[in-house]
Amino acid sequence: MAGRRGGWGFSRPKSVKTQAMGFRQVVGKSEAELKPLEDKAITDIVKAQLDLGFRGISDGEYRRHMFWGTFFPNLDGMEEIQNPPIETFRMYVPDIAAFMETGHKPGESVYCVGKISHNGKSTYINQVEYLKTLLPKERWGDIKLTLAAPNWYHLRYIDGKAYPKEVYKNDKEYFADIAKAYQVELDILYKAGLRNVQFDDPNLAYFCSEKMVEGWKKDSNNTVTVDEQLDLYIELYNDCISKVPADMHVGVHLCRGNFVNSRHFSEGGYDRIATKLFTKLNVNTYYLEYDTPRAGGFEPLQNLPKDKNVILGVITSKFPELEDKEKMKERIYQAADIVAKGSGESREEALKRMGVSPQCGFASHAEGNLIDIDGMKKKLALVRQIADEVWPGEP
Repeated sequence: MAGRRGGWGFSRPKSVKTQAMGFRQVVGKSEAELKPLEDKAITDIVKAQLDLGFRGISDGEYRRHMFWGTFFPNLDGMEEIQNPPIETFRMYVPDIAAFMETGHKPGESVYCVGKISHNGKSTYINQVEYLKTLLPKERWGDIKLTLAAPNWYHLRYIDGKAYPKEVYKNDKEYFADIAKAYQVELDILYKAGLRNVQFDDPNLAYFCSEKMVEGWKKDSNNTVTVDEQLDLYIELYNDCISKVPADMHVGVHLCRGNFVNSRHFSEGGYDRIATKLFTKLNVNTYYLEYDTPRAGGFEPLQNLPKDKNVILGVITSKFPELEDKEKMKERIYQAADIVAKGSGESREEALKRMGVSPQCGFASHAEGNLIDIDGMKKKLALVRQIADEVWPGEP
């Protein structure tokens, strides 16, 4: 992290996967050839995190094809489709719109083809177990894992196209089985010793986008309003994590996109969703992007309840230029004053529930962001320096 609580504050530690370690050079290799390369990359990035003084430890998601991992394709009733039919997508959803604007088409997607259930085998578990081999047992509780957002394969599809009508009559039935699958997955991970999970969710940030909201309103296929859809996703999340033990920390990162050449997907402040996001969603920590004006101001943070944390992604992972440390500290203090005002606390009390991080991972596609591994390490060192000065003596 970089600040208090909530893990280490990497908004999305997929960061170091592609851009940093040359993923394009190994995509053609067999699994047997790829594993030792992944092992070395993970070993190196764990050492880098330890050397930089980060408490929560990620494997950089080096074993994942994309940040959402293999959770959904591994569920019974879900199937990964190559070159999916474009007519099934909501074209105004920001990442789909970005693909199309740049001449790309979704190369793969996952669809429900039957009743959904978890088969009892976690595709994440090996990532946790390998990290255990690199850390002393007393540090296993610091392992942090990112999970795919439960709504990832729903929002992108036109209303009614996420599942066959003969399998699920409505979203409520579909979401119920998605939630049960997450409950099983989280139980497996908890029993393996994992205590820090973070959902990576671009979709929640899309509800800040006026372009998406307008697209939603014009779409005659939709059977609920855009605000009702957000409510349904919050209910889905709460159901997914409803059985998580009290000592398992749950966070959510509202991603605004990492596409080719450091492109983002969505814009718009958190204002229109802040009240629901902070008061209705039952997570411990929010990882929010604040590196550019596209995310709006800190004012929505006045809605943050006293029992929740926020990590401010004020350091950009998209470009190599280093931010001014003193200016970033001042931004953190500005945010803390707003949190304090909303909760009736002092700045010092508010800071105890806050942290600092890069706004997102350093890459989530093979083409990566416009920053190399040395630039990434400099950014992380800056995050550590800021944290040490704002929160002296804290992890």
